[in-house]
Amino acid sequence: MKEILIVDDQSGIRLLLNEVFKKEGYKTHLAANGLDALKIAQAENVDCVLLDMKIPGMDGIEILKHLKEHQSQLPVVMMTAYGEQDIMEEAISLGAERYFTKPFNIFEVRDAVRGILTD
Repeated sequence: MKEILIVDDQSGIRLLLNEVFKKEGYKTHLAANGLDALKIAQAENVDCVLLDMKIPGMDGIEILKHLKEHQSQLPVVMMTAYGEQDIMEEAISLGAERYFTKPFNIFEVRDAVRGILTD
């Protein structure tokens, strides 16, 4: 069973993504901040990370750098409510697979993750 780590400080987004991916048959892990996300990524066998860009304490770029430092092949999909093109381009250059701007189409996110995990 593939495992997905969902990192977002908004509980509604976490719960929505959790429900969608559990229905798809994935095991999910939820984190509301960067420290929890990094702990889960190290402790669990995560196959993909959905990562919000704006998280209090440690932003998405910083979390992405830490994740890629320890697991360079780990697919990361970024999410942002701000649509900051330069920051999203930086995330892609640091190894993010792709990004979505909130409000996103949940089916597009689902299909993107499905595609990443079946490659």
